[in-house]
Amino acid sequence: MNQKQSIRVLVVDDHTIVRRGIKALLAETDEIQVVGEAKNGLEAIQLSSQLEPNIILMDLLMPGMDGIQTTRQISACQPWLKIIVLTSFVGDDKIFPAIKAGAIGYVLKDSDPRELIQSIYKCFRGEPTISGSIARKILDDFDDVPLGTPTPERLTAKEVEVLQLLTQGLTNEEIAGQMFISSRTVGSYVSRLMEKLHLANRVQVALYALREGMAYTEFELYPSNR
Repeated sequence: MNQKQSIRVLVVDDHTIVRRGIKALLAETDEIQVVGEAKNGLEAIQLSSQLEPNIILMDLLMPGMDGIQTTRQISACQPWLKIIVLTSFVGDDKIFPAIKAGAIGYVLKDSDPRELIQSIYKCFRGEPTISGSIARKILDDFDDVPLGTPTPERLTAKEVEVLQLLTQGLTNEEIAGQMFISSRTVGSYVSRLMEKLHLANRVQVALYALREGMAYTEFELYPSNR
């Protein structure tokens, strides 16, 4: 990945020391460029439009407009942006609302730095990623996840197959390879799944499949030793 292809990151946190620490960490990786810092939700919304980042690292707990509201507004206006939530507490009751708001990554602030960097790479490729501790919390509280209710329209056999492969953490290209169809066709299936299930992103679809017992294997984001 050359400089022109660098992953552009916007860091959003109300603590200066956290923003600077993340910026210093990511500066050690040539493929990732921190293009801006925001200390609150309003600044994040403005800078996300001005700086055109690929990834936003979003703190949940901020004064005024919190990370949930900010994620929801940015996702509504710029749905192509990938938002990774950074949280300090596994038991934070904002994790599930963050899923509904549109975030596709969830990382603890005290995680290994390599985990954050890998999460950025994965989310840039469109692959959802969840810190192991947060994943265990999600599974423990699975019955309370506020996901959508499917329409009366039944899923087709192909849609179910895509759904099951998606819960393994596979990308569209990897799913296409296993089903011997194009990645564009897979994208259409995923879009129809989200429409039928009233869900906003791949994370929600995978969580729904797990909750409803429709996945034949454990979602890759969740470690087997939970």
